[in-house]
Amino acid sequence: MPADPASLRFYADENILGVGKALARAREDLVHPGHALLPKVPVGTLDVDWMPEIAGRGLVVIGRDRHIKSKPAELAKLHQHGLRVFWIAGKKDLTSWGYLVRLVRRWDQMERIITQRGLGPWFMAINEDRITEIHLKAK
Repeated sequence: MPADPASLRFYADENILGVGKALARAREDLVHPGHALLPKVPVGTLDVDWMPEIAGRGLVVIGRDRHIKSKPAELAKLHQHGLRVFWIAGKKDLTSWGYLVRLVRRWDQMERIITQRGLGPWFMAINEDRITEIHLKAK
């Protein structure tokens, strides 16, 4: 299913690019680095460079970067641009299938959170059994 420029809502970060590509084939509201509808975000774009672009488009980020919470420049961009993030949490890496299963199981809950929380910044951890908010302070 090709993405519909008018209905874009989600951005799958490069750290889950395979998952993002699979989701983009199944959903018309999701893009990823290197997607034709994101010419300013080619594969390899630094986080601090894509964050303003994605936030400016009002997209919700789905990613796996466990260090985003501790990098001062990225935290500053997250807060500055009101980024909304769903982080696939966990101490061990999953297969692409494992990430897809976790996301699909939690997708309805993600939709409710987006509706309830509205504008960002906010950062949610998608765990195996629940989604929890992580309060990140700008440094």
